Amino acid sequence: MRSALSRLVLHEPRRLATALRLMRREAPLVPIAGCTDVFVHLQFGALPAQAYIDLSRLAPLRKIRLRGGTLVIGALATYSDLIRSRAVRQRLPMLVAAAREVGGSQIQNRGTIGGNIANGSPAGDTLPVLAEAEATVVLVSADGERRVPFMGFYTGYRATVRRPDELIAAVEVGPVEGEQWFRKVGTRAAQAISKVVMAAVRSPRPRVALGSVAPTVVRLPKTEAALAAGAGIEDAQRVLKGEITPIDDVRSTAAYRLQVAANLLEAFWTEARKG
Repeated sequence: MRSALSRLVLHEPRRLATALRLMRREAPLVPIAGCTDVFVHLQFGALPAQAYIDLSRLAPLRKIRLRGGTLVIGALATYSDLIRSRAVRQRLPMLVAAAREVGGSQIQNRGTIGGNIANGSPAGDTLPVLAEAEATVVLVSADGERRVPFMGFYTGYRATVRRPDELIAAVEVGPVEGEQWFRKVGTRAAQAISKVVMAAVRSPRPRVALGSVAPTVVRLPKTEAALAAGAGIEDAQRVLKGEITPIDDVRSTAAYRLQVAANLLEAFWTEARKG
């Protein structure tokens, strides 16, 4: 059954300062922009709250820019913005690859990277990329800004350190050294939730991150250390299988996810070498 719109409260600020005052005064408010997740809840009558704040008019939060050596991606940047951005293509091509796998063109035109981060689904396609890039989440409130390392942002399934009066303003990414790689495995190439998603970087300090195998996106430090030490791919796969504990759910089985993750590790290590 669809949610009754008459029961909902919606704030539509035109300035960031106004939005931050509302976040403090009217808390708790659910921030929305592209609404690609909220509309699904609306359709099925399972909205997470009754009061919302629409951030879509806050144009400064949509900017993508380079600041010194840091790539700064505004939280309202859409997947299409990421795909079109020269800075993102040059500095973080695995994020472009992830953005191309998110839904169809309609979703890519509306969905935002800030929404993907805030939603916190372990199947979020951009999240392993941000984990691999060792990104920083910029949170802003009426008191000012604070920065949280991406891997410290999540505290559990869809749970984060963001306070009720804070908004995600941007994500910052420093230079990523090495060959970047991304792969999503789902029922089909797009418009499907990931069964397993991997982002990785091949360098003297390899990095491997996985989504859909734990309550949150995960880095694999033991697997990374094995690869860095020169372990063969079969040995590294055994380490990986001991480092994750996926579950059975409606989309897949734990055994399938475990094997696919191992297969993706081999594909990464083989294909990235060619780059």
